[in-house]
Amino acid sequence: MTLTYHDYLKIEDLLDIQVPRSDPPEHDETLFIIIHQTYELWFKQFLHEMDRTEQLMASDDLWGCIATLKRMRMVMKTLVQQVDILETMTPLSFVSFRDRLDTASGFQSMQFRILEFRLGHKRAGLLDAIEEGVPLRDRVQAAFDAPTLQDAFHGFLARKGCQIPDEVLDRDVTQPIAPNDAVQEALLRVYQQQPDITVMLELLTDIDEGLQEWRYRHVKLAERTIGSKIGTGGSDGVEFLKKSLFRPMFPDLWAIRSRM
Repeated sequence: MTLTYHDYLKIEDLLDIQVPRSDPPEHDETLFIIIHQTYELWFKQFLHEMDRTEQLMASDDLWGCIATLKRMRMVMKTLVQQVDILETMTPLSFVSFRDRLDTASGFQSMQFRILEFRLGHKRAGLLDAIEEGVPLRDRVQAAFDAPTLQDAFHGFLARKGCQIPDEVLDRDVTQPIAPNDAVQEALLRVYQQQPDITVMLELLTDIDEGLQEWRYRHVKLAERTIGSKIGTGGSDGVEFLKKSLFRPMFPDLWAIRSRM
């Protein structure tokens, strides 16, 4: 049988998974579902590209890393841009079906937790709050236990002759990434002496900035949609989201800006 576009992409299955819970269906619930399903697909792609980036870093392939980081940056930009579409939904439109979400919440996105952990934002308390048996929990645990993208980056720099301290290279990877003075000195020398690697540093900064921008847009989206209400699933809503605003994933890359 000839393979078709429809079969290859499983279009019928794809179009069958948008199922509004409101009855009769509220118009904007379909938009809400599609946007969040699309987010999960982009998270999957971002993590897929991160796998590739870490492999390329391990093999010291600078230009391969640069190409893949560019794609990760564009995925992050796409995540931010999708907020524009959600913002066409008014607070009254959201309220019309919000109660149908019951205890479902974006806080429960396991792929986003994996993304955070793999970028270095490790939090044991958050992992403990995920009950056994939740889909993808094993992958969240694996991401918590594994080295981060920044750990792979530090190893890459060390093999390129940068003076990365042993305490950084051999750190406990279950702990969150913390700024380090010696790493900052090494990064400054890279900017001054190794312009090819500088391209990678700027792309990592772009991705970090993109994630911070997405967090900000997410906060403002929630604030304009639900105000100070408690979030679905019982979270603190906007106040919970604000706690992670402007937290850099690559703090050393930001710390050196004032020293250049």
